[in-house]
Amino acid sequence: MRALSLVVFFVGIVSTAFAASPNVVLIVADDLGYGDVGCYGATDIATPQIDRLARRGTRFTQFNVAQPVCTASRTALMTGCYPNRLGMSGALNHTSKVGIHLDETLLPELFHDAGYATAIYGKWHLGHQPPFLPTRRGFDEFQGLPYSNDNGPLHPVIRGIPPLPFYRNETVLETDPDQSQFTRRFTDAAIEFIGKHRAKPFFVYLPHVMPHVPIFASDKFKGTSQRGLYGDVVQELDASIGELMAKLDEWKLAENTLVLFLSDNGPFLSYGTHAGSAGPFREGKLTTFEGGVRVPFIAVWDKKIPAGQLCEGLVTGPDVLPTLVKVCGLKSPEKKIDGEDLSRLLWEPQSASGRGEFAYFSGTELHAVRRGRWKLHFPHDYLTVDGAPGTHGKPANYANMKPRAIEESGIRGIASRHGYRVESLPLSLFDLQTDPGERTNVAAAHPEIVRELTARGETLRADLGDSLLKRTGSGVRPVGVAP
Repeated sequence: MRALSLVVFFVGIVSTAFAASPNVVLIVADDLGYGDVGCYGATDIATPQIDRLARRGTRFTQFNVAQPVCTASRTALMTGCYPNRLGMSGALNHTSKVGIHLDETLLPELFHDAGYATAIYGKWHLGHQPPFLPTRRGFDEFQGLPYSNDNGPLHPVIRGIPPLPFYRNETVLETDPDQSQFTRRFTDAAIEFIGKHRAKPFFVYLPHVMPHVPIFASDKFKGTSQRGLYGDVVQELDASIGELMAKLDEWKLAENTLVLFLSDNGPFLSYGTHAGSAGPFREGKLTTFEGGVRVPFIAVWDKKIPAGQLCEGLVTGPDVLPTLVKVCGLKSPEKKIDGEDLSRLLWEPQSASGRGEFAYFSGTELHAVRRGRWKLHFPHDYLTVDGAPGTHGKPANYANMKPRAIEESGIRGIASRHGYRVESLPLSLFDLQTDPGERTNVAAAHPEIVRELTARGETLRADLGDSLLKRTGSGVRPVGVAP
């Protein structure tokens, strides 16, 4: 009898621990713009389910990703670090031999070590060599792509890329899959995993492939929006989020599940009719203007996070990991991270303050520093759409592209491949409170602010480097390289 009592006692402890450990569903859209969602101002794309998330929880207006490009942005989410600290700037492709170093601790590993069931369905993009696959980095299950969906024969511009692999765990399940079924497949897999593991804590990472070019919608959603195929794709994403939330409600999991929704960076503007909108912000993906880094971010947790609230505090990609560590009672990474625990904004979205400052990197270049309302851009080149925006899945100025230029590297190579032109920005100070579109340079009127942020830039360069000034950062750690 005593043995039975002890068993019941310990089962009770485990059950209580699980009840106190919230489930987490992290949903990430790819290249979705700030202006592509109804509750962020879209009028020609219907997103009733995402809008319902905003009414059910808190909508953030100043969430910035770590860099305006896929791999770098996701590195910050998974590690809590500026991607520059880990040598993971920019975007990997099918030829890349690197990934996040195995000595670094990833968010799924923290959840796994805490007893959570973990899964990823969608795009990984943090290294496709065997040591860097999701199932080696804390995930129990993986279905999806190792890198972007344009890294295959359907690339809008570049020809000769090998077949696009679709993985199940560490096995290539198929090649060149039907991309119109991606949203459906990933949603179904996530729901199935949650249903199977709903008796214990789970962490589901759902990094959707869409609406990254090339874009596809299933037959059910084609022609349903007022913004062409791009709008159809977003509306299918929206519906899928509604299906997932309905299952959480049906299984009575909503009161113990934190749901986060965001985009990995701003819209790929040069693709025009196949790209999103940055709303009121300047430029888009691949630039460090707000249009490239400020994205939708919504947090929902029934009876925990206040419903229908608006948070105007600054939150960034690196802050997601330490915030989840705090909320879920996880063990913190041993190595230095750059993110801050901003869980206070979940509970008090209107009264609590956000992050004090943020560094804007593009690749290995430090482009800007923000402190409060002030954002100082250091002199740098940037990309802007070249001529009329692209149509039918081709980038702007596609007809005038030279084949040799398409293979160039660096910022001018990117411009050649994706229909951008390169322009230069002088030292510029913007007041994001009165000028969120970054149009009026007020540096001359605020020399003291310029001096303060310039000095802060020097400190950041000493830590994280800056290839523009040929500076090497002392705080940069090794990138992982496959043997």
